[in-house]
Amino acid sequence: MAKVKMSKKATSIDMTAMCDVAFLLLTFFILTATAKVPEPLPVDTPSSTVQTKLPDTDLAMLTVGKVDGKEQVFFGVKGRDVRIKTLELMAQKYSLTFTEDEKAQFSLVDEFGVPIEGLKQLLAMKGSDRAKKGVQLGVPCDSLNNQLKDWIYTARQANIDVAQKELKFAIKGDAKEEYPQIKKIMDMLQDQKINNFNLVTGLRGKDY
Repeated sequence: MAKVKMSKKATSIDMTAMCDVAFLLLTFFILTATAKVPEPLPVDTPSSTVQTKLPDTDLAMLTVGKVDGKEQVFFGVKGRDVRIKTLELMAQKYSLTFTEDEKAQFSLVDEFGVPIEGLKQLLAMKGSDRAKKGVQLGVPCDSLNNQLKDWIYTARQANIDVAQKELKFAIKGDAKEEYPQIKKIMDMLQDQKINNFNLVTGLRGKDY
């Protein structure tokens, strides 16, 4: 009996639906992504295999690095409401006043490195201008003018007032940073009975 030959037809796949899904996903990620804010004091953290993630809330960051060849410290705290409350407490302590617009601008600042007397001028700048070299030279933390100590204290008080939680602290220092400056920050924290804090490192392979 003769075999019946089936005619071969070219196969085709309609990719329209897949393209629609791809573009929808792309649009979603673009609209929900947040742009990385330029760091006022970029540092090259030391390498480590530890993978513990820092909390997204109830955290203050102290960044130590060199500005114009001199070790300086920048300060920042998580949470917009906590930032505003911290600024209000510092304003009371230093007999300063900040407008509601300035408070709103400060709530968007992740980290800063200026004396509180120069904070108004910093907040009046555009975000991109604040990160320019020479604009921020560090928070004063010497024996005659230790504003960093006051920022730490008021930030702790603000976090308790806003979130009813103790504030955690993390120190981020450059891998080439001198140890005495890091120790100075540790001593400052311990003077306020803060004995637990994190040291920020960069992730590397275990066989590095």
